[in-house]
Amino acid sequence: MTVPVSPSRAEPPGPALGVAVLGYSFMGKAHSNAWRNVNAFYPSPRVAQRILAGRDAGEVAEAARRFGWEESTTDWRSVLEREDIHIVDICTPGHLHAEQAIAALEAGKHVLVEKPLANSVEEAELMAAAAAAARSRGVQSMVAFNYRRLPALALARRFIADGRLGDIRQVRVSYLQDWLADAGAPMTWRLRREAAGSGAIGDLASHAIDQVRFLLDARIASVSGTVNTFVTRREGERGPEDVTVDDAAWATLRLASGAVASLEVTRCATGRKNSLQIDVFGSRGGLRFDLEHLNELQFFDATAPAETQGYTRILVTEPEHPYVGAWWPPGHTLGWDHTFTTQAADFLLALDEGAAPSPSFEDGLETQRALAALEASAARASAAVEP
Repeated sequence: MTVPVSPSRAEPPGPALGVAVLGYSFMGKAHSNAWRNVNAFYPSPRVAQRILAGRDAGEVAEAARRFGWEESTTDWRSVLEREDIHIVDICTPGHLHAEQAIAALEAGKHVLVEKPLANSVEEAELMAAAAAAARSRGVQSMVAFNYRRLPALALARRFIADGRLGDIRQVRVSYLQDWLADAGAPMTWRLRREAAGSGAIGDLASHAIDQVRFLLDARIASVSGTVNTFVTRREGERGPEDVTVDDAAWATLRLASGAVASLEVTRCATGRKNSLQIDVFGSRGGLRFDLEHLNELQFFDATAPAETQGYTRILVTEPEHPYVGAWWPPGHTLGWDHTFTTQAADFLLALDEGAAPSPSFEDGLETQRALAALEASAARASAAVEP
């Protein structure tokens, strides 16, 4: 069923790229906000918010009205038949990603997919193959690792690439949340393996591992890890259910460069709301970042005189910093939501240039292989597993 939202929302005639978002909950809201704002801040190709798709007709219609979409629908397949849809943005649970993305690519739509790319390596391989075939026809795709668009982390990548840290030896990355610390927290699709694929591994470790790959431009050679589920049963809509995914995971990642990364992810870290913490240690310096202070990057210059050494706080809000120039004057901080708008802008600019957007489905596949290696290692008493 397709429901018009408001005739006044229709775009005037012109070369706008029609966008459809599949999914209207948490990520659907974040992505809707990005599509609504991207042309206001970036000189990117014009977009039109054509349609929002979801399971519940009433809820998706209300979400479409609030988020600025022209229409809503409960039939995502019908979206692919429309000539006025050029971009399909997939924000549904992981078990739907492969079917929806492959169908959209085969229909000639450019595709953006929320992380993790899929629920399994096998699905991710099919998606990467479909993306490669579509790319040969001029149809592009990207996986949505939005933290690559944080100005502070983009600046950190620049520092590392420019050799400011020397040879990278160690990385420490943790992603800590506490929304499952309460044993009374209810059951959700994110705790069912058939829908989510995994727990903190897919939800949080995907971001953490992608940042290791992004910051260091490195290949992961082996993974040794372990996992734990602290609360094994939670109350669902029809009574108690078994939790079939992990609550937390720990791993050691050996990189092809010789560097070593330690990883910790959990959704049971009491008091930690959304803390992605990254430390990078090199022969000439170090970097420190925390998502709960997302406008700041700490830099240690080991080549400075001993009496002046110490971590320097960089407020990453200058127009010279990555992505910041499109927004506010210096010192006026950005937020978590800005990364999605910047992500949409990068995607649109790549389409305009006929270039492959980054991170690609192949990047998503490499991260998926590392996630699978972590689970495989945990099942083998933490033996090292090659992704």
